[in-house]
Amino acid sequence: MKTRIRLNALLAIFAASFLIGQPAGAHHSHASLNMDDVRMYKGRVTKYSWTMPHVFIRIAGVDDNGDVVEYTVELQHPPAMARLGWSKETWHPGDRIIWEGPHDKDPNRHYTGMTWAEKDDGTRLGTDRETAEALEAAVVPSTDFTGLWKRSDEGGFKPHYKPPQGWPLSAKGQEMLDNFHEDQNPMVSCGNPGPPKAMIVPYPMMLTRPDENTVIIERELMRDVRTIYLNGTGKVGEPSVLGYSTGKFEGDTFVVETTNFVADKWGSHTGIDSSEQKQLVEKFWMSDDGLFLHAEITVTDPVYLSVPYTFMHRWEKLADRDVIQAPCTMEAAKLYLQAGYGKTAEEK
Repeated sequence: MKTRIRLNALLAIFAASFLIGQPAGAHHSHASLNMDDVRMYKGRVTKYSWTMPHVFIRIAGVDDNGDVVEYTVELQHPPAMARLGWSKETWHPGDRIIWEGPHDKDPNRHYTGMTWAEKDDGTRLGTDRETAEALEAAVVPSTDFTGLWKRSDEGGFKPHYKPPQGWPLSAKGQEMLDNFHEDQNPMVSCGNPGPPKAMIVPYPMMLTRPDENTVIIERELMRDVRTIYLNGTGKVGEPSVLGYSTGKFEGDTFVVETTNFVADKWGSHTGIDSSEQKQLVEKFWMSDDGLFLHAEITVTDPVYLSVPYTFMHRWEKLADRDVIQAPCTMEAAKLYLQAGYGKTAEEK
């Protein structure tokens, strides 16, 4: 039996429990690090960017040849860093810093990861596992969808860094799949896709019920707000990547139908765009223990799919906290993709 949804629900979804300096699998940046060449460095912060897709620090320090150089250290996205005790105020230009991390595979490049960092007063950040464990211990099961959640990749639910397998693609959709490359990801050029892709990214989202007629979905690190109208309320506006959503409760299940989309880069899934003809049906329900939120998502889009397709998704309950927002910059996006290779438009 599914846990019943209360109409005064406050929902939230949080993503990401990455460790600092951990290689990021499908991501370009950390793939350049030599995990067998871990060093300790020191210097002064020249720039600290609490940005999307990833946080990064630039540090003036001395290299092995005794020359003063600028190191670039790339971390994880802001929610993952916040979970380890970091914030946008952790570092400022001029701060002294000591850090340890793997060096780039190219010994002549000044790019590193970070396993820990130490401030001038001796405060150490980056290995504060007690903070993360304390947050995990503070999780309170939900009985009405309230609370903070993160995407759950366990139990057969896999990360969506690659295009899905087995979807009934049209000829146009198959062409996209055949030519897939991660550099096409709109999020690394500061673009935010709409649902259903927006629902399965590894970033949090907050759902609130401000009144009996609306449910609001605020996606962490994505400033666009999605409104779901209940009880026949709401006025259809201009088409958008978020579309126009109506919702209703069927017993223990919350059913959301969305139309009025615009064409959207990766709007359906990783590597699969969506068109203005997209239609979406999402069904949400709680697990009996209040620790998981399940979804059945059906996508209809005759431009990229030959027939409608249904897939499942799941989120896991976390301890509540404030929603984190951080700007996306093209400098951070370029660093994310190229691990500092090349120059940003501002540097050229």
